Amino acid sequence: MSKKKNKSDNSSNEKIKKKNEELLIEKKLEEAENQVLRALADTENLRKRHEREKEDLSNYVISNFAKEVLSILDNIQRALGSVDIDKLKENDDSATKFIEGIELTEKQIITIFEKFKIEKIKSEDSIFDPNIHQAMFEVESADKEPGIIAEVVQDGYKIGERLLRPALVGVAKKKDK
Repeated sequence: MSKKKNKSDNSSNEKIKKKNEELLIEKKLEEAENQVLRALADTENLRKRHEREKEDLSNYVISNFAKEVLSILDNIQRALGSVDIDKLKENDDSATKFIEGIELTEKQIITIFEKFKIEKIKSEDSIFDPNIHQAMFEVESADKEPGIIAEVVQDGYKIGERLLRPALVGVAKKKDK
């Protein structure tokens, strides 16, 4: 009887050992699975961060060039604004073609800006925001609330969310009585 009991004890001990080994293997497998999942998540986060940095860098790289091209666009717009285009077009056919060429150049620059996500900051009649506007002067105004932009001296631009150039503006203030 003691041999039978001894055999059954050995057999139950082996079953317990096997069960413990299985639990240990399952635990190690679970830990390995968690490590793999964490590594995948880290890799995905790193990939996303790299993409954001790459986009930010490309925006930064073109920003200096874009600032230079902005001055060209400003000069073209000032040139077009300094003459009476309709009057010139009526009187002189060559002047008409010349002005149309300048207007097409302006449109092409604006199209290129749109392609590279360079957009004009909408300022007129909006609330003054020191993050995107630079106040040049105050304008007494009866029809605009204080703090509203009454006049835009020079348009501002952004590349994506990054400010390229602040808008130079005149801000409304209460009219003195």
